[in-house]
Amino acid sequence: MSGSGNEAGDETGNEPAGSWPLYASLQRQAMQAEDIAALGFVAANETWHLAPYQQAFVCLVDALGRLQVQTVSGLISAHESTPFLQWVQKVGADRLAASPAQPGSPAQPFTAVDLPADLAASWQEWWPAHALCLPLDTLNGERVGALLLTAEQPWSEIQRHWLQLLRDTYAWGFAHLRGRPLRWRAHWQKWKEQPRRLRWLAAGIVAVLLLPVRISVLAPAEVIALHAEAIAAPADGVVKTFAVEPNHRVHAGDLLLSLDDTTLRNRFAVATEALAVARADALAAQQKAFDQTQSRADLATLQGRVRERSAELAYLQESLQRLEVRAPADGLFVYGDANDWLGKPVMTGERLGQLAQPDDLGVLVWLPVPDAINLREGAEMKVFLQAHPLSALPAVLEQTSYQASLSPEGVASYHIRGRLTDGDAEHIGLRGVAKVYGDRYPLIYWIFRRPLGALRQWLGL
Repeated sequence: MSGSGNEAGDETGNEPAGSWPLYASLQRQAMQAEDIAALGFVAANETWHLAPYQQAFVCLVDALGRLQVQTVSGLISAHESTPFLQWVQKVGADRLAASPAQPGSPAQPFTAVDLPADLAASWQEWWPAHALCLPLDTLNGERVGALLLTAEQPWSEIQRHWLQLLRDTYAWGFAHLRGRPLRWRAHWQKWKEQPRRLRWLAAGIVAVLLLPVRISVLAPAEVIALHAEAIAAPADGVVKTFAVEPNHRVHAGDLLLSLDDTTLRNRFAVATEALAVARADALAAQQKAFDQTQSRADLATLQGRVRERSAELAYLQESLQRLEVRAPADGLFVYGDANDWLGKPVMTGERLGQLAQPDDLGVLVWLPVPDAINLREGAEMKVFLQAHPLSALPAVLEQTSYQASLSPEGVASYHIRGRLTDGDAEHIGLRGVAKVYGDRYPLIYWIFRRPLGALRQWLGL
């Protein structure tokens, strides 16, 4: 009926009397819209009563200046990216690019021939013969978007006139609602209408989520001696005996272990005999030197050989003494099972054990890289040993590796050392977990810290 009324008005040259009430009704609905979605619904579905069309598209300019389809007549949601909506966005952008932003921009009737070839090729598949572009420009020249209409027949002059009047109302409404995305009064009113018990429950949940809690992480830990001296093999050889049981106290100068000396002792015995022979030859040459010229010539050579044999014997004697490894200071000799070393060939400098100070205990922690919340010196730590799972040992972080390395479990981790402030009765080598504390954050941050970190890595932001 509205379409016939408009046609009659166009023939007489006067505006149809029924259009003013329709225009006023649509303007009132637009001004009463609560948000952009409601105003988009009015523009896409109710404008038909003023000027009939087949389909309408409300396209708005986003924060990045791109034209996005906000509402489509007859559809509940237009936020899914489909080939059809992408084509509509390109058509709207092309039409707006052809008309500069200005107050009261005229309506732009267009057909497929007015579009570029790549867009015109899909016109017959998506749209009827005629279309109309109504740029949504405010009075200050701000372009909010566009209203696209399609129909089988072109619109009359009077219909375009009514649409341009209504278009100004829509442009003002979208600009107003976009500048005020949150209507706090309406939300507050809805909140006050909720039952008191529900309001108190929601307030309690918010308060709990804002409670400050200390961030902490767990990592594998082992009790160690902070100051330990490595005991290494003094020479190439085979381990013969251990003079001290594993993890026993020793004093400075005590014998710890010895290497097999069979080869060196045989060489020492041979060198001793060789030295005696060299001395005898030198003495005989010295006695003959009084009356034999040749003996005087050989004397210097034989005396040099005596010195050579003496140096070799001294070296072998020193090597025999080095086969015995003694404690350089008081401490605890820590090594593995003696049966694992006896008869085993070792190289010079190979580590056989360590001399630890049992009164200066610490903890070694392998902290995975994703859990490195606090690596500052002095951070609080607690150690829970497997031998005493119900009691915690306090510790303080003292040293952190600069770079991450692979832990014994093959995980990229930081190498952390901490000092036990109360653990003198513990034994070196005990294992468990260490809890490293960080700063205080709201509970909601503690809950969503890992999900947010995973989401950020997935999105690459």
